[in-house]
Parts: sequence; C-alpha cells; structure tokens
Amino acid sequence: MNHFLTNTEMASLVEAIKIAEDHSSGEIRVHIDATAEADFAKKAFGIFKSLEMHQTKERNAVLFYVNFEQHYLTIIGDEGIHKKVKQSFWDTIHDEMTAQFVKENYYQGLKDAVLKTGHELKKYFPVVGENINELPNDISFS
Repeated sequence: MNHFLTNTEMASLVEAIKIAEDHSSGEIRVHIDATAEADFAKKAFGIFKSLEMHQTKERNAVLFYVNFEQHYLTIIGDEGIHKKVKQSFWDTIHDEMTAQFVKENYYQGLKDAVLKTGHELKKYFPVVGENINELPNDISFS
C-alpha cells in the first residue's frame, strides 16, 4: 500500500508525533491517501472531521494529508492553532515539505514538519495540568 515510507520510518514518524505533542495540548495526525480521487482538498477536510480532529478542547489539531502518488499535500490546522501561527507558517512548512518530497526524502519532510509544528504547539499551547492525548498518534491511511 505504501512504498514511499518503510515500516521503520512510519514507526519513527509516530515517535516524532509523540515528541512533538509532548509538553503541548496540541494534536498532530498524518494521513496517507493512496487513492486516485480528484478532489483531494474535499477529501482532506473529510478525513480531518472523520478523525474528530475538530473536536479537541483547544481546537489545536493539525493534519498532514499526503497523497504521494498524486503529488498532493495539504496541511489543515484547526482554528485554535491557525489563529496563532497564521497562514505564513503553514506556507513555509508546505514549501519545506515539498522541497524534501521532490528529492524523494518523504520521511525527512514529514518528520521535520511534525517537529516544527510541535514546537509551535508548545509555544502557544503549553500543557497546564495533565497532558491528555486526545487523539491517537498513529498514521492513518485511505
């Protein structure tokens, strides 16, 4: 199903998500789509909702939605985080990921983006009290 990331890289990516979420109330998910559907933006927002990412307490969930075969990448930051980091942050992350993907550095592009997003989440959404993991850290697929 996924020949762009090895099993080891995917496991390491899940660990990067855990690290990125540590000391923050924010949530990060990676979704890899292997379909050939045309309306990826619509599908990405559907995945965001189906993963219940819009239901975090502080509305600070971030989805990295990737279709490697169709060369499609979108980042969806819920309204809480988006208000803090603005569109320019997402544009920069998108550009950096795209530059890595062009070189076929898929794992590195995703890992760097996850960790940079985590840094911003820690800055704006530090943990107060218990750090409850509201969403799973695993990579989802369609």
